[in-house]
Amino acid sequence: MSEVGIALIAAGSALAGSLVTGWFSRSAARMMLLDQRRVRGLEQRRQSYLRFLEAVEVRLLTRWTGEGQGSDRFELQRALGAVLLEGPSEVVRAAREMERRLRGEGTPDGLEGAREEFVRAARRALAGDLDGV
Repeated sequence: MSEVGIALIAAGSALAGSLVTGWFSRSAARMMLLDQRRVRGLEQRRQSYLRFLEAVEVRLLTRWTGEGQGSDRFELQRALGAVLLEGPSEVVRAAREMERRLRGEGTPDGLEGAREEFVRAARRALAGDLDGV
């Protein structure tokens, strides 16, 4: 084989190796971006659940102590809206039930039970999302 033939084979091998490496690098980068997007979404969902739970706690304290601000009800509605957007349906149902009980004359045990159910639903939703990450 001539020197030119050997040089062409070597150049072709180097080019093929570069293409394969580039392909795998691109695929790995795409997977990393998808994972980062999923983690950001999970954090946003967690923050929505936390804001709702904080607003619930403020409303419960207001109810039990008689102290609070008029804007507390609006904070609860805003936090509920975020939960409605984030989902999933199990968490939305638990949040709506909690909000319904806060509007009504729910007993302390009923309110605590509704709060605990929201926390359980939120934890299940977040754990399910983590399984997919």
